Amino acid sequence: MAEPKTKYDRQLRIWGEQGQEALEKASICLLNCGPTGSETLKNLVLGGVGSITVIDGSKVELGDLGNNFMVDESSIGQSKAKCVCASLQELNDAVKAKFIEEYPEALIETNPSFFSQFTLVIATQLVEDSMIKLDRICREANVMLIFARSYGLTGFVRISLKEHAVIESKPDHFLDDLRLNNPWPELRGFAETIDLNVSDPVVHKHTPYVVILVKMAEQWTKSHDGKLPSTREEKKEFKDLLKSKMIAMDEDNYKEAIEASFKVFAPRGINSNLQQIINDSRADVDSSSSNFWVMVASLKEFIDNEGGGEAPLEGSIPDMTSSTEHYVNLQKIYQAKAEADFLVIEQRVRNILKKIGRDPDSISKANIKSFCKNARKLTVCRYRLLEEEFNSPIQPELQKYLTDEDYSVAVGFYILLRAVDRFAANYNSFPGQFDGGMDEDISRLKTTAVSLLSDLGCNGSTLTEDLINEMCRFGAAELHAVAAFIGGIASQEVIKLITKQFVPMSGTFIFNGIDHKSQLLSL
Repeated sequence: MAEPKTKYDRQLRIWGEQGQEALEKASICLLNCGPTGSETLKNLVLGGVGSITVIDGSKVELGDLGNNFMVDESSIGQSKAKCVCASLQELNDAVKAKFIEEYPEALIETNPSFFSQFTLVIATQLVEDSMIKLDRICREANVMLIFARSYGLTGFVRISLKEHAVIESKPDHFLDDLRLNNPWPELRGFAETIDLNVSDPVVHKHTPYVVILVKMAEQWTKSHDGKLPSTREEKKEFKDLLKSKMIAMDEDNYKEAIEASFKVFAPRGINSNLQQIINDSRADVDSSSSNFWVMVASLKEFIDNEGGGEAPLEGSIPDMTSSTEHYVNLQKIYQAKAEADFLVIEQRVRNILKKIGRDPDSISKANIKSFCKNARKLTVCRYRLLEEEFNSPIQPELQKYLTDEDYSVAVGFYILLRAVDRFAANYNSFPGQFDGGMDEDISRLKTTAVSLLSDLGCNGSTLTEDLINEMCRFGAAELHAVAAFIGGIASQEVIKLITKQFVPMSGTFIFNGIDHKSQLLSL
């Protein structure tokens, strides 16, 4: 196994060995291997997914050479799926690659159970009717699904699955878990052993800010009816109090304390996002519940009991100005509390598993540990069925996008991407796809878009002439630059879904290549 470790060295730093293992177990199906599909899959093959199946019924034509690096002149007239599959295989021999020369639409119609063998399906360049059918099939089979489409200078990406729970959401900015606003007895006890008024200047400037804040907060609450600073005046007063304790200008530990004083003012308890998760109906578990919800159920019990309203402690502390001895002692206190919290939650998990008739050891220690460490950052994503969004988009949101200057182009493209499919269903080709009749196509597309808007309950809303003209000018072309970008976005989302790390996009992602803007629509 030594070889892949060096092979994937860079990415292991991002998603670790568990993430890589999840990718290596994943089996991925690609529908249509034009540039959008090929670019998406290229990124995943290089990343080391387990297996890929490429499905495309078309033959390579001369035009394909201009927008797809995975085919060349020798491929003309051959199966596109076969050529792309062979080119992708060359990028990474550890991936099992196979192809099926068949039109995806035909498989969706005649063989829906085919899709249940995959971890995830990437559906590119499908029209609305096929997307809706495939969405239903994948929901029922519990297969993750991601749609991607490039169309001239626009494109979209949309994830679809019932529920996606993320333990390692890895947010960019997140407040560290120091509990300065709610210290536990051992932390308080440690702070009590340290004298802030020590006369030795070296000792004074090496007292860690955690200790300074715990002690000063305690002192404050004694003279303020047990309450921490809450108004602006009180917060300023508290900071001045910290300043007054400095005996020299160069005391970095006191500067750190003043900068971190907001951690003392932060409200106690858990954030609203976590509150929502533990109040979710799925947290009432039974034998069919997933490991995630079993752990949420034990977290809920912990918060109500041992946690005293708080989640389990994370257990790590940031760097700070401190003597080595104080820092190491603080580290041990935080680690001990995190370990104690973990053991309580682990026991609760085992008890719940037993109660719902599952093997009490069926969730590993490592999983529970990771869950505890990330308890404050849990995220649950849910996606509407495409059919629901298309038939009844969230009315106020749609109206807001249509009238908001910042969103008007994105929502315009969103509507037009659907309108061109209606157009194609009526006229057997996309607007502007073939030479001649451009003016007629423009007026037909406009009529189609207007009737689509009225079907969605947006009577009287119109799209700009410019946008409609552009959409016709695109002629349903798949441009390589746009496809590469859309493929990059889609493959990044696939990795988030498979590794269950980071938070996947919610809503429909629209790329606007005219203004170089990317936007998410929540409909």
